[in-house]
Amino acid sequence: MLLQELKEQVFKLPFSDRLALVSAIIESLQNQPIFSVDHSGAIRRMRGLLKTDQPAPTDEQVAAMLEERRVEKYL
Repeated sequence: MLLQELKEQVFKLPFSDRLALVSAIIESLQNQPIFSVDHSGAIRRMRGLLKTDQPAPTDEQVAAMLEERRVEKYL
């Protein structure tokens, strides 16, 4: 039975039967295991995207970049 057919049949049921059906559906969903997603692979790939051959900027360079950005933005 297709989902659309099932929906049509549900609307033909009396209120109490629809309520019982909702309860049964919720109960069936509660018994399903929740799959945990392993984010470690995605994190490793993202770190790889951020890798560069250049050394990290110094505090002075970062301060200069921020100052340049503020000048561009506000002046």
